[in-house]
Amino acid sequence: MAFHSAERCNVRVINGFKELASISGEEIGKSEWVEVTQEMVDRFAEVTGDDQWIHTDVERAAEQSPFGGTVAHGFLTLSLIPRLCRKIYKLTGISATINYGLNKVRFFRPVRVGSRIRLGLRVRSARRVGKRAIRFVSQVTIEVDGADKPACTAETVTLVLREEEAAAPRKRRLAGRVKPAKAPKRRPRGAPATA
Repeated sequence: MAFHSAERCNVRVINGFKELASISGEEIGKSEWVEVTQEMVDRFAEVTGDDQWIHTDVERAAEQSPFGGTVAHGFLTLSLIPRLCRKIYKLTGISATINYGLNKVRFFRPVRVGSRIRLGLRVRSARRVGKRAIRFVSQVTIEVDGADKPACTAETVTLVLREEEAAAPRKRRLAGRVKPAKAPKRRPRGAPATA
């Protein structure tokens, strides 16, 4: 079955740790389509130093590449996962998300420059790690508009940190406040006075 353009998607809001921990196994949704441009590929090549001609030389790729034109780097496709995920869901009640790694990655077809891609996401697991974090494992599929198989599949692992609770205000001492003087000790009856 080929992947084709669809209507604008709605971003799902996941509210806090309790809801996040309860969505294991759920299909969250699919992102909007995003076009992969030659400018994106060229900028990625410049940053990474991977300027192989199949990515950057439009004329040569059109004549000699087995793909019929320039293609995106596989790692560029992977690097678009966070951008595409933001078009699917939004987490609230958290302080930060940390990329914890990838368990599995497979590239099934090249992404030609000018193609449109989107991401589908299913939650594999969402498990608490201590009191302040959840390990969030997702199965993502990057589809190419009109293609019969995905460009890439990956299992991503993200550490989601709980939002810090507001610290209780410390007691403030009044400026210039003097501690009360201690009362003098009483001298026992019959005891001689000291000089």
